[in-house]
Amino acid sequence: MKFCKECGTLMVPNEKGNLECSNCGKTTRTKQAAIVEKIEKQKQSKKVEEQDIKETMPVADAECPKCGNPKAFNWSEQTRAADEPETQFYRCTKCRYTWREYD
Repeated sequence: MKFCKECGTLMVPNEKGNLECSNCGKTTRTKQAAIVEKIEKQKQSKKVEEQDIKETMPVADAECPKCGNPKAFNWSEQTRAADEPETQFYRCTKCRYTWREYD
């Protein structure tokens, strides 16, 4: 790690392999080659697909708001902050309509 002599900000590698201050823009050459790697974050899908619903998934007594069927598959996911309760998801066993309920 190297800090800028002008303003004290952490120096980061630039495209040319030199170190550059992100605050004042001062650049310095390095004796060692700086490794620059771009990391792209991929969004992970949490969507429950049709093949994920099997006979082993729990069935709850929940009335489907679309067709009125009294049974639905259910699962829960942490969709909000850790100090908030989990979100309950339901999928109708008859028409496959999916809805959620917050506690």
